[in-house]
Amino acid sequence: MDEYTRKFDVVDKKHEIREILTAVYKALEVKGYNPINQIVGYIISEDPTYITNYNNARTLICRLDRDELLQELLSSYLKK
Repeated sequence: MDEYTRKFDVVDKKHEIREILTAVYKALEVKGYNPINQIVGYIISEDPTYITNYNNARTLICRLDRDELLQELLSSYLKK
């Protein structure tokens, strides 16, 4: 058995969610979509085709857990 203590670093989910949403928003905007409508469509349906493949946006948003995303969005909205 090892005699040392391993360090475990938790990734800051809020920061990751913000970065991914920002990247997805920008990709949708560049491609001429209404980013808010498209992201809402994705959240409601969980259908990734609402998100463009441009700049890997679809892959990025699929990395997020939809429940965590909704929880963070609501939490952030109500804090303001």
